[in-house]
Amino acid sequence: MANRLVIAAVAAALGLGGVACTSEAPKEAAPAETAAPAAESHDGHQGMRVYFAEPKDGATVPTLTKFVFAADMYEISPVPKDAKEARPNMGHFHLGVDTDCLPPGTVIPKAEAGATPGTAGQWIHFGTGSNNIEMALNPGPHKMSVEVGDDLHRAVEGMCQTINITVK
Repeated sequence: MANRLVIAAVAAALGLGGVACTSEAPKEAAPAETAAPAAESHDGHQGMRVYFAEPKDGATVPTLTKFVFAADMYEISPVPKDAKEARPNMGHFHLGVDTDCLPPGTVIPKAEAGATPGTAGQWIHFGTGSNNIEMALNPGPHKMSVEVGDDLHRAVEGMCQTINITVK
């Protein structure tokens, strides 16, 4: 999947380059899926974003739902054991249940030991570098946030997306 994302990014960049070199006004593009805006990293790298591969914003889902996350132009990696500093442009996913994105630099709180995944206000850490979870949620509307944290679990600027889903 990472290869497809890289290929898509290269194709998009080449396509934009062609449009920029013409004298015609650009044509209106089809509406894009809801996704986090592209961010600029500390080294000036453009195009970084994190998003829900599934489910999509506005989806109606069953009680037991699979969440899959993806990132563009940012390396997702397991947190090193006993990390003392954050590696540049490298991090891992966190899933927030019924909560908004956190301000950049904020330490993303861990769920209390023994807490049931899916508890409102809870952040689930994916420090192993994984990108998915299947979890049960109570019926009704839910706001879900996927946020990238660095090796010290601090929220990375521009690397969060929030969607709304309804559990049937």
